[in-house]
Amino acid sequence: MMEAQEPATLDPVDAERARLFALLGRLLGAAPDAGLLIRMRALRGEQGELGEAYAALAAAAGRSTAETTEREFFNLFIGVGRGELLPYASYYLTGFLHERPLADLRADLARLGIERAEGIAEPEDHIAFLCEAYAGLVAGAFPGEADATAPFFTRHIRPWAARFFADLEKAETAEFYRAVGRLGRLAVEYEAAAADLPA
Repeated sequence: MMEAQEPATLDPVDAERARLFALLGRLLGAAPDAGLLIRMRALRGEQGELGEAYAALAAAAGRSTAETTEREFFNLFIGVGRGELLPYASYYLTGFLHERPLADLRADLARLGIERAEGIAEPEDHIAFLCEAYAGLVAGAFPGEADATAPFFTRHIRPWAARFFADLEKAETAEFYRAVGRLGRLAVEYEAAAADLPA
C-alpha cells in the first residue's frame, strides 16, 4: 500500500516485529491468495501467546482457500453498502470517517517522508496502511527521523488498533480472519507493553 526503501540490517527482534506488522498489513489490505495461504500453513509458533496465535493462523490458513478468504474479506471490510467492520482510526476514535486522526496522520506521514503508493484509494488511517507504515519504520525502510517509531505507534496505532483487532476476533462473518484478529491484538498489546517499560 505504500512505497519504502530497502531496509537496513536489523536486530533480530526488530526484524521479527517488522515481519509481523508487514504480514498484518498484507492480510488487512487484501485477502490472501493461494500462494500466501500455502506459505502461512508453514508458520510455526513458539511457546507463549504469540506463538499460539501464529499456530492458530497457520491452522486457519490450512482450513481456508483463496475463494473463502476473498468472500470473508469482502463481508468483513467492504460489504454491500459497508462491511461488518470499518478498519479506520478516524472511525474508532471519533465515530466518523475522514476526521482529525486522519489529518494528524497525514501530517506525520509527510514529515516522515512516507507516501501512499499510487492507485490506492483507501485513506491512510486504514489499519493495513498503518501496519505497513509501522513495519517500515521498525525496519528502518523510510527516510526521516530515526526515533519516529515509538511516537508513531503511540499516536496512530495504540489508541485504537487493539480494539479493532478484538472486534475482528469476534466478528460474526470472521473465520480465517478471527486468527488474524488474535495475532494483531497480541502484537499491539506486546508493543504497548514494551513501550511502557522504563528506558
